[in-house]
Amino acid sequence: MILDDYMIATDVNSEVLCLGYPIYNSSLNDLPNKSKLLVNTINQYSYCISEEDATFKEALLNSDVILPDGVGIVFASKWLNDVKVKKIAGADFHEFQLKRLNSINGSCFYLGASNETLGKIETRLKKEYPNVKFGSYSPPYKPSFTEEDNVKMIQEVNNFSPDVLFVGMTAPKQEKWSYAHKGELEAKIICSIGAVFDFYAGTVERPNKIWQDLGLEWLGRLFKEPKRMWRRYIYYGGIFAKHMVKAKFNRL
Repeated sequence: MILDDYMIATDVNSEVLCLGYPIYNSSLNDLPNKSKLLVNTINQYSYCISEEDATFKEALLNSDVILPDGVGIVFASKWLNDVKVKKIAGADFHEFQLKRLNSINGSCFYLGASNETLGKIETRLKKEYPNVKFGSYSPPYKPSFTEEDNVKMIQEVNNFSPDVLFVGMTAPKQEKWSYAHKGELEAKIICSIGAVFDFYAGTVERPNKIWQDLGLEWLGRLFKEPKRMWRRYIYYGGIFAKHMVKAKFNRL
């Protein structure tokens, strides 16, 4: 089964408008049928950052698919629209794609992280998904890339020409980069999945399935890394709540 045969076109009911963003609300088996698909995720933190960063907001709004990666977005959809959406984390999308690629002898490319992390990803990938062809490149670690950096990154991806390109350079950097260079990248699916690189490599432990099923994965991450995560979940949690209340009252 080839990639284009696997993907099924969606209808208008596959999205729900939440806080100004068209949130994907369907099965991952029903992704849009496009020659090149740009996939991003949104959660309460990225939503708040997008309200402060116009370029980031433009990148998200121009995604082909925006996955609801967080209980905040799930709650907002229910509270504001009375529409239930299912959380789809970047890690869930990553696992789904690897299983699919393994079944079709497909290929994936990891752009981001350190060479050490990429090496751990490759080792695990070859063990769990032996039919998937693997490629990777570790870009320079810096706040912004030069034109030479961008050319090199695009060349590395295009020389491999993957079915799926995973981009992991933290938000909002990864989303803005993917959007800016979508037209130059030779990949059928381009998705920004950030922390998933570390989760899959084992350099950062993802909260276990109990936390995930309870909708408390964020709390598990907060317990594990309080100094790094408190601002994302506590401070921006309050900001996100204000945005929801404002949106609710604007409809009255």
